[in-house]
Amino acid sequence: MACAESMLAALDEVVDAQPVYASPADKRAAVVALEKVARRVAELRLRVVAECGEVADADAARDVAGWLAFQTQADVGASRAEAHLAVAVASRWQRVQAGMASGAVSLEQARVMVAGLEALPTHVGLDVIARAEEHLVGLAAVHRPAELRRIVRHLLHVVAPEIAEAEEARRLEEEERSAWEKTRFSYRNLGDGTSRGRIVIPEALMARLLTYLEAFASPRKSADALGGEEDRIPHSRKLGQAFCGLLEHLDPRQLPVHGGDATTVMVTVSVESLTADLATGGLIDADLSAGDNLSASAIRRLACSARIIPVVLGGEGEILDLGRSKRLYSRAQHKAMRLRDQRCRAEGCTIPATWCEAHHLKPWSEGGKTDLGDGVLACVWHHHRFHDRRFSYEILSNGDIRFHRRR
Repeated sequence: MACAESMLAALDEVVDAQPVYASPADKRAAVVALEKVARRVAELRLRVVAECGEVADADAARDVAGWLAFQTQADVGASRAEAHLAVAVASRWQRVQAGMASGAVSLEQARVMVAGLEALPTHVGLDVIARAEEHLVGLAAVHRPAELRRIVRHLLHVVAPEIAEAEEARRLEEEERSAWEKTRFSYRNLGDGTSRGRIVIPEALMARLLTYLEAFASPRKSADALGGEEDRIPHSRKLGQAFCGLLEHLDPRQLPVHGGDATTVMVTVSVESLTADLATGGLIDADLSAGDNLSASAIRRLACSARIIPVVLGGEGEILDLGRSKRLYSRAQHKAMRLRDQRCRAEGCTIPATWCEAHHLKPWSEGGKTDLGDGVLACVWHHHRFHDRRFSYEILSNGDIRFHRRR
């Protein structure tokens, strides 16, 4: 208590000090010295907190964390983490404590070290754990907390390489098993035409998904490409739209049989509605759910590449057209278009052909033919523009497509 009072008194003496008048050398020295003071004070605080069990009991607190949160107006979670660290450092990790007491180890570094040390398997032996602690404390002078987090994942490779590989394999298997158990997918419809989903999946699969989404988001552009509307879209929205593109391009033939047939979506739409801009289609068979209604523009766009079967009805409800024998472009036609177009044919777009989709210049729903002369490659972004009623387009003399927003 006397130490704390002395520090408070010393701070009172400099409460009116103005660093603005100090020289650069004095400011530098002051910041470094104060950081060392803060680290040593943090260690002293942990040392005291570790022994506050009886204080919490005396004040009828549930535990030290609850008592500490009340006394310091802190969040209970943060106080619980501090109480855990205090006990761990005081009872087991004396080298970490000594590093903090000397000012060599910061509070955040100590948290990372203790978490890494406590994650080590106990059967590796006390001598290995002691070497690991000493090694981490020695790294504090040159590594930030974020760097230490990466180091602790491979700590055994440094302090006990003879057992590191086997332990790493065991740890990875456990992580993968745990990740699979934690995997979740949940969603709810928001009632405004959108649904909100939440996924928890293994890290490796998330990395694969992000790779796919980045490809669909078409991030690659040449240095001289002019910025357009797509360049101003937030990255999170680009990834969301890319996810939609990925789902639309899943090959149903590679999916499990569902309901006795390959996964398909059937959309009913009247022949009049299919040619009107404001039409909606009612879903009659939704093994891949596409929602309760689809606009005609969405039906046209999906019909370009997805396994969507439009069921076109006449005036009395009779089926006029149940798909066509050749609605989608073949692999060979895609390859020919890639060789011909080289990139998205929207004016100024540099997205390579390998990332593009085939589009019927004359919509298939309006009698367009699935041949090379009627096909053009478009990136995901510009393919949506083709089917967006807000835009019109013209074909330039060089074959590029120039879009215009309708007035």
